[in-house]
Amino acid sequence: MIPFNLPPYIGAEDEYIKQALANKKLSGDGPFGKKCQSWFEINLPAKKTLLTPSCTAALELAALLIDIQPGDEVIMPSYTFVSTANAFVLRGAKIVFVDIRPDTMNIDAALIEAAITPRTRAIVPVHYAGVGCEMDTIMALAERHDLYVIEDAAQAMMSSYNGRALGTIGHFGTFSFHETKNYTSGGEGGLLIINDDRFTELAEVIREKGTNRSLFFRGMVDKYQWVDVGSSYLPSELQAAYLWGQLEHVSRINEARLSAWDYYFHNLFPLAACGAIELAMIPEGCTHNAHMFHIKTAGLEERTAFLEHLKSRDIVAVFHYVPLHTAKAGMLFGRFVGKDRYTTCESERLVRLPLWFGIEREIQQKVVTAVIEFYK
Repeated sequence: MIPFNLPPYIGAEDEYIKQALANKKLSGDGPFGKKCQSWFEINLPAKKTLLTPSCTAALELAALLIDIQPGDEVIMPSYTFVSTANAFVLRGAKIVFVDIRPDTMNIDAALIEAAITPRTRAIVPVHYAGVGCEMDTIMALAERHDLYVIEDAAQAMMSSYNGRALGTIGHFGTFSFHETKNYTSGGEGGLLIINDDRFTELAEVIREKGTNRSLFFRGMVDKYQWVDVGSSYLPSELQAAYLWGQLEHVSRINEARLSAWDYYFHNLFPLAACGAIELAMIPEGCTHNAHMFHIKTAGLEERTAFLEHLKSRDIVAVFHYVPLHTAKAGMLFGRFVGKDRYTTCESERLVRLPLWFGIEREIQQKVVTAVIEFYK
């Protein structure tokens, strides 16, 4: 059976985890945690980064930082993972869903302004498949209406928009290091990227259970104490050690994934050229990270038959999100503004093919052959 995904693994992770164990410092913000954060701050670059247990935690931390209150509204696409919405619903916000572009599956920036009300506090663009949203337009809207922008860049590490790393353009950005992502910190993990200096100190306080513990360890106060609301948003040192083993090989992982993505694209392009399927589109100014390779079928019925065909060939392929506004919780905690022209219908066409770091060409060829066979 060809799986859909395998977690990325280099081999250096084992040694660094042993080092972390030998250091006898297993809680958060140990030597490996600090090295990882420094890597992101230098290489993205970013003003301040904080490792978190997950991207979900990073989004929740961002919601706390901008002080989301009951009744506030947050604009985002409906085609996203539940964490994008949950982080703000937990603070009492109402989620305002906006339609997507069919070519990128990203929020349609041209539709955002019509969804803004006096209660709107933030816009959360989701960079689907590691392809950037129209961030220039979104940031101009945010500035005009005095709104925060929190980039859900869970899938977008090593992607960029007009030369800037995704996650570093809005007031905040978030990465995921779940095992399904291009880079993992041992199965779970995330990162909060802080691009607004106003929130740096407060972020450390909230992340450290509402204490000024970070200042204490830097020798800036003689003892730490409870100073604000907070929670525990630190990953363990073992997670950071695993991630460090991959950060040392970022280019190797990225190049391998892009090579696999290109192989699918070039071999399936003839099917797209004759109109049998649609392939992903990378807009001008965007560089992507080959987070996933997806195709679009004619519709839901064809997709169901296509997935069954691949399954009969021992190939695991999957669709993706059920639009949040159609779900029970989405109807309770949010509303869709404007017409659902593309979100639902495009979500019913999309199929993700097997792709992971180290996937062999022989496996990809089997997948390509099975896809072509279905559309003969």
